[in-house]
Order: sequence, then structure tokens, then C-alpha cells
Amino acid sequence: MAYSFDIDWKNRIMRCRLHGRVTDEDLNGFYRTAHELSSRIQPRAGVIDSSEASSFDVSPRTIREHARLAPASPDPKFPRIIIAPTPETYGLARMFELQGEGMHPNLHIVRDQQEAWEILGVQNPRFEPLALE
Repeated sequence: MAYSFDIDWKNRIMRCRLHGRVTDEDLNGFYRTAHELSSRIQPRAGVIDSSEASSFDVSPRTIREHARLAPASPDPKFPRIIIAPTPETYGLARMFELQGEGMHPNLHIVRDQQEAWEILGVQNPRFEPLALE
């Protein structure tokens, strides 16, 4: 599995970390799992961190399809952050943003974790793994 989820309970930030080679199948699994976990734990913010991804074998079609799907949280005030440190991941995140314009309000694409924590107004978040059922 090319993804894992964890949470900072104090700040109620749910984070998905992408690892290694990420494929269309991995993104589909991530999306389903994010919806399930979000409805169960009710986070106040969501972060996707692609810092540990070594490659993205994801089709533009999959990015477009995911961009048009309903977000894990329907609340328009819910902060959504994508950490995209490489030109490749940043480009994919921007494609997602442009293709899903209006579907994912309050979306921020940043280059590193520090930018994400600044947007969320937290310092030194403490994450612990979430069990995937």
C-alpha cells in the first residue's frame, strides 16, 4: 500500500502520507479510505503529504476523475492541504485544483510541512497512526 493515515488528535488534523510508487489504484484506495476515516473521526483539517512518494504512475484521467468527486468533508471551511515538494507532485496537485475548481474549497498546495502547519496555525503537531479497517 502506497499510503498511510495518521492523526494529530489535539489539533484534529488527519494526514495521509504517500509512500514509494503511487499508482491509479493507490489513489482510488486512498480516496475511499479518506472518506471512511473522515466520517468516523470528524477531523477539522486534512493534509496529503507526498514528500515520501518516489514516483507517480497516475494517469491524468484519474486526477481529473478524483478532482470532480465530492471531498471527504463537505464543509467548505474545512482546510485541505496538499504538500507537494517536487515539480512533478506540484504539477499534479495544480491539475487536481484546476480540474476540480469549486469542488474542493479551501484547498492549499504547499511545498513543505512547515507551510502546511502555518496555514493551520499549529506548531509541532504530534501524529499517531490511524488503523485502517
